[in-house]
Amino acid sequence: MVAAAHINSWYALTTPDRTANPALEGNIDCDVCVVGAGIAGCSTALHLAEKGYRVVLLEAERIAWGASGRSGAQAIFGVACGQKKLEKLVGLSDARAIWDITVEGLKLQRDLISNQKIDCDYVAGQIQVAQKPRQDQDLRAEFIQLQQRYNYQSVSLIERDALNTLLASERYFSGMLDTASGHLHPLKYTEGLAAAAMRAGVKIYERSGALSYTRQNKKLNVTTAAGIVRCTSLALCGNAWLGPFAPTLAKKIIGVGTYMIATESLGQNRAAALITNNAAITDMNWILDYFRRSSDHRLLFGGRVSYSGLDTVNTARATRARMLQVYPQLKDVKVEYAWGGYADITMNRAPHFGRLEPDVYFLQGFSGHGIALTGIAGKLLSEAIAGTNERFDLFANIPHRNFPGGAALRRPALMLAMLWYRLRDLL
Repeated sequence: MVAAAHINSWYALTTPDRTANPALEGNIDCDVCVVGAGIAGCSTALHLAEKGYRVVLLEAERIAWGASGRSGAQAIFGVACGQKKLEKLVGLSDARAIWDITVEGLKLQRDLISNQKIDCDYVAGQIQVAQKPRQDQDLRAEFIQLQQRYNYQSVSLIERDALNTLLASERYFSGMLDTASGHLHPLKYTEGLAAAAMRAGVKIYERSGALSYTRQNKKLNVTTAAGIVRCTSLALCGNAWLGPFAPTLAKKIIGVGTYMIATESLGQNRAAALITNNAAITDMNWILDYFRRSSDHRLLFGGRVSYSGLDTVNTARATRARMLQVYPQLKDVKVEYAWGGYADITMNRAPHFGRLEPDVYFLQGFSGHGIALTGIAGKLLSEAIAGTNERFDLFANIPHRNFPGGAALRRPALMLAMLWYRLRDLL
């Protein structure tokens, strides 16, 4: 298993071992250097290679070491800020075009899994659940918007009595099921994308963090600890882990800690009774809970973000307590795995794509909504590098602001702002 190379998660313990890719030593030439071997980077590399580009992919740790291999892994339509806010940011026409791309992203993910034969436990179906009357009203308004304004017909409302037949919990008022969304094993999926990229000709180097880049003779030189990649274009897909490599980008995002647990195996019947249609579940709180069944009959449950960037609580115990609020009948069940990671969020919760220079592109700011969006983002970035910019620029034109307070005060400022949302969840 790959546990030694990754955080000690259920995902790592259930992913087959593989021989690590070598670290870069010496100099290498290519058309495009991609930094970051998560879903966004692997998708970018794969789509570029399929267009005939020579691609080098650099990863500071191991493939899917960051958020791509640790997340709640719910593949959901749209962007994290929601369509209503997106319309205010870019207007209805562009918001509709972005929406269509996110729906295409769901299909692209299913096609990649099928065409590349990626064994990643994919299951169709995701339910957004309302916990309070106010959320129930919001959910119904969103349903009408999706069906009438966006002509999205794969969603259906679930009233409380029907929801109680799907979820063995009395916590929720109503739900909205999307049959085009779903859930999967994120580490297996990202490893599968990386394998597909390598079959297409991409050279992937692990333990090869990008330290800096310079220009020389019309080429970009990307420096690692033991080598240099000489390229024509550079694609930055490291998100919250780029750090000092791209300080301008770091001002637009902040890494938010989020945590997950995996119970012991419940057995097929007991696990199936918790979510009878095996959909993934997400509530509508700002500090949300998300959960689903695993392929080996566990409950995977996540939530409880840390805006301080520090794990100041016993996350396994705290997350288990949240799980028991949903499923008190699991009080006798042990938690076997607990892990955390960082999601890169923007001020407005919209994704942040763009260019630092005409030949230096970036993807970041998926704000916890990236399992499907990162894949289509990589395809859009490949299109832009190949000279077709229109779809990429829909996202690049979304306005973004720096987090306030500078390096020293941005987290305390964010924590104060988030306190209001925590209080709002209680209303």
